[in-house]
Amino acid sequence: MSSFVSSDIVFQDATRLAELIRTRQISPVEVMQAHLERIEAIDPKVNAIVTVADDALKTARQAEAAVMAGETLGPLHGVPFTAKDSIDTAGVLTQRGSPIFRGRVPDTDATSVARLKKAGGILLAKTNLPEFSYWIESDNLLSGRSNNPWDLERTPGGSSGGEAAAIAAGMSPLGLGTDLAISVRGPAAQTGIVSLKATHGRVPMTGIFPRAPRRFWHVGPMARSIRDLALAFSLLAGPDGLDAYASSTANFDAGAGRSPHRPLRVGWLVEPGFGPIDPEVAATVKAAADALQSNGVDVAPVRIAALERDFALDVFNRLHVMEMKPAFAQVTAGHSEDALYKMAKTMRALPETSMKDYIDAEQAAERLRDGFAACFQEYDALLTPVLPIPAHRHGADTFVINGRTVDATFLQGATVPLNITGLPGLSMRFGTSKEGLPINVQLVGSWLAESTILHLASLLESVSAVRDLHPAL
Repeated sequence: MSSFVSSDIVFQDATRLAELIRTRQISPVEVMQAHLERIEAIDPKVNAIVTVADDALKTARQAEAAVMAGETLGPLHGVPFTAKDSIDTAGVLTQRGSPIFRGRVPDTDATSVARLKKAGGILLAKTNLPEFSYWIESDNLLSGRSNNPWDLERTPGGSSGGEAAAIAAGMSPLGLGTDLAISVRGPAAQTGIVSLKATHGRVPMTGIFPRAPRRFWHVGPMARSIRDLALAFSLLAGPDGLDAYASSTANFDAGAGRSPHRPLRVGWLVEPGFGPIDPEVAATVKAAADALQSNGVDVAPVRIAALERDFALDVFNRLHVMEMKPAFAQVTAGHSEDALYKMAKTMRALPETSMKDYIDAEQAAERLRDGFAACFQEYDALLTPVLPIPAHRHGADTFVINGRTVDATFLQGATVPLNITGLPGLSMRFGTSKEGLPINVQLVGSWLAESTILHLASLLESVSAVRDLHPAL
């Protein structure tokens, strides 16, 4: 038995846990037991966990035996991880937040889950989400509403809100979420953890709902340290031969081609282009820009004309409603209204986008891609807000932000451009609101240049005044 107590274990990052296990300072069984106990103690308040994997402790014992036998160990050997409940897990319930899929148990793992397992990770549990992964709060008819561990009266966001809450509260060191418009980066911002939405197609979506249409969907790692994001991304990236979007080779990185003989150049922007931004959030972005400047990065304010011409959220709505409305109709066909929650009913009732509006939106999406491409001719990365406000109270459907009243979808204003364009984006905490809530910033890279934003994030992490803060539950 090691000298570590449970509270020490559950707030170690995955990289450190793997090191402790590999050097026999702690056993996989102790690590798993500590997280199971944490779930039992904390989850009744947070409601982040949907299902605990029945074989988690058994698999931890097998991992411990492998350590003791001197076997070759993977980089995550013995480390627990969790996955959003839209991601298939063999032999473990995957119910997608809907009574329509109540009791569904997949036969195979999603590619992302299989890759973490191959690296030695152990599936601990599945985490809560909105119905079908659609909304900015994690609430559904099957498992109810998740709460933010920083303030239980507030949301941990959506759609990967349960995953974010579990990691922030020490119930999991590492997890998988999905991102259509906000859903990995927004919940990370609302709970003060880190997350990465890589370039579209870098990580296969195989085994994740919905299968189609998926041109804006991503799956990505969520964690408490930048090095964990980098490690997880290195394990997750690369084609699997099943997802046609996943065609980039695992080891290709456009960021590696930058000249080492000049400083990195980062452009920062808050408004206009993303909708209104709260002054506290804007100040946090500026503070992060100043921190990068102090660490040898060339930083300058920028504007992207395409964002100001074509509001990305409006573009996305016109495109995605046209594409997803038939899929919702197909999935929910034959089921009564009693089986449907807010977003399924909303999606079924939305008017279809006209062909003219759809074509106009496609042209706007092209302008957005070109606008970012032009910006990346001068800058290696961008620094922006993630969300316009810190975590909001449950059930809010309008907000007053910087003197302007907007509906709840505006939370996606700074995140959805990266789904339309496919650009990589990283969410990390760099500030705290006057109410004690986390404020994250977003680092945006050029296509396939994840190494650049991971490097910049590590610089910010090293000087951050809010690193290693945990909610008091």
